[in-house]
Amino acid sequence: MARSPLTLAALATSAVPGLEVAAAHRIGSGAHGDFESALLTASDGAYYVIRVPTSERAESEQSADLVALRALSAGVRKRLPFAMSSFVGQTPVAGTRAVVSEFVHGHKITLAEIPAGEGLATSIGDAIAAIHALPTTFIADTGLPVYSAAELVQHALATLDRAASTGLVPAALLQRWEQATSDRALWQFAPTVINGALTADSFLVDQQSVVGVLGWQGLSVGDPARDLFWLLGSPRAGVAESALDAYLAVRGSGDRQLARRTRFYSELELARWLIHGSTLRDQSVIDDAVSMLHGLVDRVNGDLGRTLTPQTMPVLTVDEVESMLDARGA
Repeated sequence: MARSPLTLAALATSAVPGLEVAAAHRIGSGAHGDFESALLTASDGAYYVIRVPTSERAESEQSADLVALRALSAGVRKRLPFAMSSFVGQTPVAGTRAVVSEFVHGHKITLAEIPAGEGLATSIGDAIAAIHALPTTFIADTGLPVYSAAELVQHALATLDRAASTGLVPAALLQRWEQATSDRALWQFAPTVINGALTADSFLVDQQSVVGVLGWQGLSVGDPARDLFWLLGSPRAGVAESALDAYLAVRGSGDRQLARRTRFYSELELARWLIHGSTLRDQSVIDDAVSMLHGLVDRVNGDLGRTLTPQTMPVLTVDEVESMLDARGA
């Protein structure tokens, strides 16, 4: 049985000595059952969020997010044009823990709501560029992952091997992706600080500007294309191009293969979704992944050399596919 907002508020007062909660309201739909959450209004007018993970995956994600937020010092945060949360306190509860964090103002958006052109898409490109401009030293200094380009190729190959082992990936796609991983020019880039888990749901906006970024569990030094590929899932033409143009205006065009790797990762996400379904032995997920993989075959011609275009099928992130399945009653 889900905890009431009043119960979550009581947990928050245990987690944060001296906190007086004036009001508590449940937030989030809980569609995937990962967190019980509430927005808390303190007696001094400050706002906080309390979250209790309800799955091992959510607890692991929360732990990684806390490590990342602690690594993002005040000095590092001053370099970013948006706000992010800060850890306030925690308390044990039912074999896990309730975590209280500062509330970040702004409203969430869906990928379909991002318009092309000047405005929100370009603000997203600017925000991602600011993350990638952070000094990589603080990542290593705090023990977070630091990956070389060669290691990232090996990670991609491991994903391909796992997907291929299902016997369900079309041969044309396997050949296409293997050619990409063997293309040395594609992987000649300087790894940067990346969020590593960006989706449209990561961004808090006000009007047409990004004012906050949530979800830092993937913080590392890695491939900047990993923070951009989700934009290719937009149903609106020109959104990915607008964001990438703004990004390149800040970061420059030194990474000549960035757009190609962005396309590669967007396609590889379908292989990850297939692996996810196979691991869970969830036939509905497997069938969905196979359907999308065959749809991708119909839309590509074995040419990873094309830059960002709306000509390939929209590729969904795992969270977005889960949401789609929930909506269909899967």
